Amino acid sequence: MTARDGAASGAAQPTLGFSAQADVQDALAHWRRWMESERTLSPHTRAAYSADLGEFLTFLTEYRGGQPPSLNDLSDLKAGDFRAWLSRLSMDGLIGASRARKLASLRNLFRWLDRSGRLHNPAIASLSTPKVKRPLPRPLTEIDADRFLNESELDRDDHWIGKRDRALYTLLYGCGLRISEALGLARKDAPLTDTLRVTGKGRKERMIPVLPAVSEAIRAYLDVCPFTLAPDGPLFVGARGGRLHASIAQHQMQKLRGLMGLPDSATPHALRHSFATHLLADGGDLRSIQDLLGHASLSTTARYTDLENEQLMNVYRSAHPRARKG
Repeated sequence: MTARDGAASGAAQPTLGFSAQADVQDALAHWRRWMESERTLSPHTRAAYSADLGEFLTFLTEYRGGQPPSLNDLSDLKAGDFRAWLSRLSMDGLIGASRARKLASLRNLFRWLDRSGRLHNPAIASLSTPKVKRPLPRPLTEIDADRFLNESELDRDDHWIGKRDRALYTLLYGCGLRISEALGLARKDAPLTDTLRVTGKGRKERMIPVLPAVSEAIRAYLDVCPFTLAPDGPLFVGARGGRLHASIAQHQMQKLRGLMGLPDSATPHALRHSFATHLLADGGDLRSIQDLLGHASLSTTARYTDLENEQLMNVYRSAHPRARKG
């Protein structure tokens, strides 16, 4: 299909740092302003999008024998042209996640070009997103999780802050909460009974059983907290009584993992991974664990099965006599 304005005549104008015809340069300048003013994307994200598009246009110029592309040329691209670019990225050693991100940048531009009436190219919609292998969760062992909870209370000079930290980390590990979910709890929602109602991603609510160890840790914190916590105010507060920030909990765990010799993967979110992994290892079924974690898709929860299988294979390789013989 032909672009509305047609190709601009004259030499390419490399005003955005790469070679393209003037009509493409003008469209990209408007696209970048749209991302900044209407999408309010961060400078980092905008720079990444622009870099990805610059690489694509550079490839396209070489692919076309040195002729910088116009809007008409972009409109006429076939699926095979886009696949040639993805193949080049793969040959250059880019992993699936990087190729998927660059394709997302390209789709963002082409959707905007379509909506703004500059061109329409249906071929890009036919492309499959490169498969992205998500890294497996890295939980703590049961022994390390227990050690960490004990150390989290002892490391603080202020007695009440130590109790607060232990209560928070125990909640993450004992109920599988995200750090944002735990810090978003109000005082009136403190898990002091046998169930906890949590609002997670997408404003979806779920009910989670509360272990006695969790409610005991929360009660111990509340008994020594020096601040009067309003019912609708935050359950977890900082040293001055305001809502506790996630960065404080993350920084403290970073400090403790260094002292305890735990890996860099030992983060507050790893406590949530540990919750799921240990449940699965003790016979919990995936569907129930999905509900407890608040995952929208069972495939997300199934990653813990992959992790368990990987751990079993590692045990086999290290312990089986035939495996050791290679």
